[in-house]
Amino acid sequence: MDKLGVVVGRFQIFHNDHLKYLLAGRSLCEHLIIGITNPDPTHSKNDSCDPHRHLGSSNPLTYFERYTILKAVLNEYSVSHHNFSIVPFPVNFPELFHHYVPSEAVFYLTIYDSWGRKKLELLKTCGFRTYVMWEKTANKKGVTGSEVRRRIASGEPWEHLVPHSVVELIKKWDVGSRLRDKSTATSS
Repeated sequence: MDKLGVVVGRFQIFHNDHLKYLLAGRSLCEHLIIGITNPDPTHSKNDSCDPHRHLGSSNPLTYFERYTILKAVLNEYSVSHHNFSIVPFPVNFPELFHHYVPSEAVFYLTIYDSWGRKKLELLKTCGFRTYVMWEKTANKKGVTGSEVRRRIASGEPWEHLVPHSVVELIKKWDVGSRLRDKSTATSS
């Protein structure tokens, strides 16, 4: 078992497959560091490997909202707060990685596409140890944040795709209105 492990993601919006990823990473280490990527618009960049990840419509939640969701989900699944840390992680700025996570940490990855392969190479180039937990084709990915966001915006059922604590917070913050507003602005 590793002493320190790291998982990273935008978590826009946190869903059941994110949960599988976090819990799988947690099972491999004593302490899991969860890096929230695209923590704010200044740390988001267009990337040809995933051309939508930087758009406002793909990032409806703030860093603090995602932080709050992660804490709520980990509490819901009885992961002790002593066993994890949550940090911003500027995935688009590899020169900053060492400022956010310890050099001895192992990054746990899941790969579905060229963006996942690019992250793997970036981390290796920066000298981090990596472990690919699983690699699948995009059509085997399962739940996606885009699908959850689309369903929320269009009023379709989405609650079954996310942990219960996420449902509560998304409704409390009225993220559906936010997504509909971003969708309208994008299509105008």
